[in-house]
Amino acid sequence: MQRLIRGRINKLGICVILLLSLLIGRLVQVQLISTESFTKDHINLIEASVKQRTQSLIIDEGRGRFIDRNGLPLTHDYFPSVILFPFLNGLDWPKDELAGIVGMTTNEIDRLLADAKKPVVLSESLTEEKLEKVNELDYPGVVALYRQFKLKDNIAEHVIGMTGEDVETFLERYPDKVEKENYSPHTPIGVSGLEQAFDEIILPEGATKLLYHVDRFGGPLFGIDVRYMSPSNPYYPLSVKTTLDKDIQQVAEKVLDDYKVKKGGLVILDIATNEVVAMVSKPSLDSQSPLKGPGAHNLMLEPHFPGSVFKTVVTAAAIEENIVDKDMTYNCDLDIRGNLLKDEEKRMGTLNLEKSFAQSCNYTFGEIGKQLVAKDKEVLDKYADILGLTGTVGWRGNMFGFEDFIQIPAEKDNVIWTDANEKGVPLAIAQTSIGQKDVKVTPLAMANMMATIARGGKSKEVKLVSDILYKNGTSLYSFPEHDREVDKLSPYTVMQLQHLLREVVAADTGTGWRMRDLPYEVAGKSGTAQTGKLVEGDRELLNRWFAGYFPIQSPKYAMVMVELDVLDENNVSSVYVEMVQQLYKLENPER
Repeated sequence: MQRLIRGRINKLGICVILLLSLLIGRLVQVQLISTESFTKDHINLIEASVKQRTQSLIIDEGRGRFIDRNGLPLTHDYFPSVILFPFLNGLDWPKDELAGIVGMTTNEIDRLLADAKKPVVLSESLTEEKLEKVNELDYPGVVALYRQFKLKDNIAEHVIGMTGEDVETFLERYPDKVEKENYSPHTPIGVSGLEQAFDEIILPEGATKLLYHVDRFGGPLFGIDVRYMSPSNPYYPLSVKTTLDKDIQQVAEKVLDDYKVKKGGLVILDIATNEVVAMVSKPSLDSQSPLKGPGAHNLMLEPHFPGSVFKTVVTAAAIEENIVDKDMTYNCDLDIRGNLLKDEEKRMGTLNLEKSFAQSCNYTFGEIGKQLVAKDKEVLDKYADILGLTGTVGWRGNMFGFEDFIQIPAEKDNVIWTDANEKGVPLAIAQTSIGQKDVKVTPLAMANMMATIARGGKSKEVKLVSDILYKNGTSLYSFPEHDREVDKLSPYTVMQLQHLLREVVAADTGTGWRMRDLPYEVAGKSGTAQTGKLVEGDRELLNRWFAGYFPIQSPKYAMVMVELDVLDENNVSSVYVEMVQQLYKLENPER
């Protein structure tokens, strides 16, 4: 019996020892090994412990910010602020002096602190001089500094993009940062737009916080002052300097809202630098579900049927290949199949190339297209490539630490043909030549084509970001201009294209007649494309375009406006006219 009892005691002792060993092991893991990355959720136990006994306020999230070409903030900015910690309520502190400095009454300050559960921020009408006076009070719980604030209005939301918490994606993108640098996988990351493209560059090294230790009742632990906790690197966070002009971007967004554009948008390029000055896509992002729904995509980076704007490519090819002259005429009473147009109002009579371009005669360009492809099956691809309507046109290349970096990763490829066999089908060639069939191009690429023509034929990649700046404003990296490695049109062809684009607006029967009499003279091309989408029985939705540049004497802006999936009525001309007028006002405020 004693042996049996002794055996049971031994077994129980072993179990107790094993249990104690497990508890000790767990304690070692919690206290020593996994203090900054506990469990599969990578919980930082030190931070969690600190949170239990401190009150804190984040001054700067630590993520890099985006600014416009003039240094104006697009996402967040820094404002002078006075921080009051909740435990001040009921204490005897220099409230009267603070009220005098910030221009408030003591009763107002008392009301703010009365039910405060977290630090109170005062930021109205504060100056640097006032901040200094507040800090001279030198009282625990009263701090004056510059605090980061997110801008109230979302500017260029599709361009800048969104951030969000995505543990799975974070671990996939940055496994080394979690394992070696103790990053929390709950750190917000870029999920769209420039936020996604530049995510690794502007990822926060850590937030800047004000910390104040409290007892278990929330009262202050005197003798321990407010701590300012920030990452050790004084050059971070970085700023991404975009090529956007904030004023122009805001005007463009307002104009599209005023004209109630439901689907479409516009792109404006600086012709000299080939940089995006403004880009607006409609519909807007859904704040509740930004990555889903009709507003989730930037439609200015997605390809759409261009219609007659594509005739610019056919015209360039025809002039360059010397298959047309000013005396050649075409029967514009016919459609691209050679049949008489049923609608008499659409019959234009016999026109030469210049008038066919101005009035957008489909028959002319269907015939020219067939003649070109009979000579060379790749000819439309060749000139579309020269003018930037194949592949993508956004800036890409090597920069520090990144090979083949793409500034605009959401940009989709432009398409001319989806089936090379159709290059031998006359009707398919004619349809392609008027920007239908399988032709789809992005508004960004179309704006780039107009900028290329306005520049005299020099083709460049489009930039959306010009510089990456240190926190103090000095340059870390500047993105150089990149010429596109394509053949160049002859000066004569470019000159003729410029003339024809101007005639679209200037000629009495030109399709761009509404662009006349503007403060900037406009050259451009309109386009109406069938989409194949039917509504209300047999009514077809259309894509409406106007792509051009201005002023023609000294081209500064290339602009494309497109409205997608509309019926006969559209806002394209009205929006284009309004934007030219608004740009003129911004450039000439005294007039």
